[in-house]
Amino acid sequence: MTDRMSEDDVIAAIPGLTHTRLIAFIEAEVVIPIRLETGHVFRQIDIARLELLCNLADDLDLDESALAVVMSLIDQLHTARQDLHALARALQEEPPEVRARIGAALLGSD
Repeated sequence: MTDRMSEDDVIAAIPGLTHTRLIAFIEAEVVIPIRLETGHVFRQIDIARLELLCNLADDLDLDESALAVVMSLIDQLHTARQDLHALARALQEEPPEVRARIGAALLGSD
């Protein structure tokens, strides 16, 4: 699989993905491909999202509205995870007493 794929390539590569379904996902903005004069181009992240979208739609019978909510929640969770990793890296740079004070504050809060 290459880094970027055309609409036809993506439809051929993803089971359950049809042209109609692909357009519906794009219109619902649950996948946002690169738009060129020649058509849409899909990156690896778009392909992964499309595979997940097809699985969710088929396995859980979710419509575009429900898929948009699920994908939004997944995106928020991914962002929170990135933020948490960035915070952990920043804390690693702090002196031990600062890390200990922050750790104690985290453990003491309920």
